[in-house]
Amino acid sequence: MLTDVRPRSQTAGLFALALLGSLAISVIVSLAFGSRSIPIGEVLRALFTGLDSDNATVITSQRLPRTLLGVAAGVALGVSGALMQAHTRNPLADPGLFGVNAGATFAVALLVFGLGVTAPAAMVAAALIGSGVVATLVFLLGLGGARGGGMVMLAVVGTTLGALLAALTTAMVMLDRQTLDVLRFWGVGSITLRNLDLLPVVAPLFAIGIVLALVNAFSLNALGLGDEVAQSLGTSVRSARVVGILAITLLAGTATAVCGPIGFLGLVAPHAVRAVTRHDQRWLVPLSGLAGASILLLADTMGRVMLEKIELDVGIAMALIGAPMLLLLTRSRRLVPL
Repeated sequence: MLTDVRPRSQTAGLFALALLGSLAISVIVSLAFGSRSIPIGEVLRALFTGLDSDNATVITSQRLPRTLLGVAAGVALGVSGALMQAHTRNPLADPGLFGVNAGATFAVALLVFGLGVTAPAAMVAAALIGSGVVATLVFLLGLGGARGGGMVMLAVVGTTLGALLAALTTAMVMLDRQTLDVLRFWGVGSITLRNLDLLPVVAPLFAIGIVLALVNAFSLNALGLGDEVAQSLGTSVRSARVVGILAITLLAGTATAVCGPIGFLGLVAPHAVRAVTRHDQRWLVPLSGLAGASILLLADTMGRVMLEKIELDVGIAMALIGAPMLLLLTRSRRLVPL
């Protein structure tokens, strides 16, 4: 029975190396291609030899920060998507199910609509607070005793609250032109880092979220057997749920605060690795992060080169990739059940 759930360590290890190689290629591609294509050899020299040229300046000052943010956001959304699917036992769940995206967007809209503040640092802080408050509220209202259908109720409450906040956000956007101007750029989703001073603030949040997610992964195999069985095996169900929700909030909330809402990635990335990892969350959670980073960078690069003289933000590019994949997942008989 266990052999059906846990992949062989050798197979999973080789798959992890393949994903690391894929991520390395995605990083190089992200640095090399855009409105101006740069030879890969020159990219490598700019990174490792201190090459001084116009192309090297473009790489180090513009594309490298964007790529690093793409890696961080991709890892965060991929990992949080895997956690969400495991906790809710829903293969079509993504981080937005907890209302994280809706809470962040509503807080940014409220900041602009109510106070007229548009500073990037203030918007990131508002988005973090909004996502945290909404996730906490959903947890308090929906989880209850963390037994039986508690996680199902949590998803229902999260979806309902997210719809309410989306409606309120739309009302503010319709009533105020400044809010419309801000939200139509922030809300599309982009990994263009407009303020490098934000890095010292958000990097620790990403790091804490990753640590909590990796710790939580060791409890998820037991939770997959049912709460009562997990409890009998010595797993604290309530603690595991709380740690998981904190990890999802920190990872998805921080990524949304810095990049804006990026859909589909938290849904697609876990399915990209589940065929190999099966349901062993110790492998699935971290490898979903690697897959998420690769997918996000490739989507961002695709958005830069798809149309001549026009750049599509990564939120739009991910929708173009994620929507067909979602349709394939829902119609495929090979969708791995949870």
